[in-house]
Amino acid sequence: MTKSGLPSEITDTTSHYWLHDDVETSETIPVGNDTIIDAAYTFEESISGTKAPRSIIDQLTLFDVTYLSTDGRIHRGQILSNKIIEEEIKKIFRFMLDKEFVIEKAIPIVKYNWNDSLSMDDNNSYSFCYRDITYSKHAAGMAIDINPRFNPLRWKGEERPNKPEGAVRDTTVNGTLYPGHPVVEEFRKLGFRWGHTFTRFYDDHHFEKR
Repeated sequence: MTKSGLPSEITDTTSHYWLHDDVETSETIPVGNDTIIDAAYTFEESISGTKAPRSIIDQLTLFDVTYLSTDGRIHRGQILSNKIIEEEIKKIFRFMLDKEFVIEKAIPIVKYNWNDSLSMDDNNSYSFCYRDITYSKHAAGMAIDINPRFNPLRWKGEERPNKPEGAVRDTTVNGTLYPGHPVVEEFRKLGFRWGHTFTRFYDDHHFEKR
């Protein structure tokens, strides 16, 4: 299938996916019984084991997202985020699907026992993960990471390994972000700050809402 039905020759993750500018909504793309389900948690399951206080949990919402994955097939996962950014994240995922931008997986971090490093290493895209709320927007579900292994954190002026360790940035790979990228620009239009602009490092997988 082509753009009107996805996926067919989309297993090739090169830059050819930016050939079209006419954006359709995800509702026009068939998502049927062959859709691969990456996550199907209940809300209670998705927050199981978190150390977040009830005041934070009450701000959260769990919702489905659909995306083209690295296997060239349509997948459905879930994002656990703050209710404030729910509609914007849904819009971003519709945009990425319409543009055939690859998301490897989107699974609430409970699957990784609330271990951010394990989630990043598995190239998982996620939003909420409770930690020190004074420095992390993820602690309130106000940030989202996109394909961390394709878009590793890289230090500016310091000889330190990328995060996740061993990850290499290659902008020819579908799912990788860079300045001016349509997905980056869509986040910017919706008022998100991109981690590429941080002072000490390029956190290219990270987008946060103030």
